[in-house]
Amino acid sequence: MTFTAILSALAEEQQGLLELLQQPQKINHAGRDFWQGSLYGQPVVLALSRIGKVAAATTATALIERFKVSRIVFTGVAGGLGAGVRVGDVVVATEFVQHDLDASPIFPRYEVPLYGQSRFACDAALSALLLAAGRASLQGLALSPTVTLHHGLIASGDRFVSGAQEAQALRESLQDQGHAVLAVEMEGAAVAQVCFDYGLPFAAVRTISDRADDQAHVDFPVFVRDVASLYAQAMVRQLLQSL
Repeated sequence: MTFTAILSALAEEQQGLLELLQQPQKINHAGRDFWQGSLYGQPVVLALSRIGKVAAATTATALIERFKVSRIVFTGVAGGLGAGVRVGDVVVATEFVQHDLDASPIFPRYEVPLYGQSRFACDAALSALLLAAGRASLQGLALSPTVTLHHGLIASGDRFVSGAQEAQALRESLQDQGHAVLAVEMEGAAVAQVCFDYGLPFAAVRTISDRADDQAHVDFPVFVRDVASLYAQAMVRQLLQSL
């Protein structure tokens, strides 16, 4: 049986999907709860990545080694960095870069040592399906009829970026190295690297909850519950029905 893993960073992001899971079976592994079952007619495993790159890498590895999933899809929230990326917009990732990785001068800044690259690409075919799922579902949601769907580079790091000056410095530093980043979060690059190592298809979508500035903490749980989780449900439904 071919399982699709649906990853979320926070329980609030996952709750709506978990409530829809049919024939749910909870399995505890590596200190985490994994839920196997059927979602929109497809066999799935739901899991929380937890917060940060190390935790996310552990969860992704467990999904591959223990549950033998065939693909991983990440849904969650992020801070907007790119011009024109507004709160309530959605970004489907093409690639990920670690904004807090710096092994210079031995390696170029942002390059992952011994890999010879700074970016890890998402699977083109799976990302195309996720992008199509967004186009088919998001505009029909009454809560945000003007949502814009973006497609591009996302940066990950073990820091919650929540200051306007910090966000600007991060954006400029990445841009100076040729990385035009649309959004910033804390897990995706780690999952992308694990999937690269295992040759597993990976795709990710992030709803923009803030502009990674001084207001980034305002009403975050409410946004996740009332906006991001609904977007995730709609896109996951469309994606799974297209597999």
